[in-house]
Amino acid sequence: MAALRDYVKFEGVNCTLEIRRPGLGTVVAVFRGHDVGEFRDAPFRELAHDLQNHSPINLFVDGRETLAASLDVSSDWAKWMRDNRQHIRRLDILVGSRFLQFTAEFVRKFSGFEDRMRVYTDPTAFDAELATSIRTR
Repeated sequence: MAALRDYVKFEGVNCTLEIRRPGLGTVVAVFRGHDVGEFRDAPFRELAHDLQNHSPINLFVDGRETLAASLDVSSDWAKWMRDNRQHIRRLDILVGSRFLQFTAEFVRKFSGFEDRMRVYTDPTAFDAELATSIRTR
């Protein structure tokens, strides 16, 4: 089995995605820009390593520098989350815009994560929850 990388970066024309693993079982996906689906299923393939080796994981999505994600991208993430919900203990999403907050609520509803997903508008609260997850895992 290949060693898990602590940091992976995907770069596109419209968006950048960094996947970080600051602690065992804690994964942070940092989006910057407008996610229009440039990465296709590459993020899901990357996260599959975490789901296979450290399940269940705490997944943190940092979208403080993201204004929007396309409907197709949001649908893809909701489907992936629904398909893998037994491997994800909790999901915390920091939104950077009102539109992204609406999108996160859509994902929550259609992924089956109602009780295990938190949507943050306050970066300080999100960062504190991430720090707690790293310490307690």
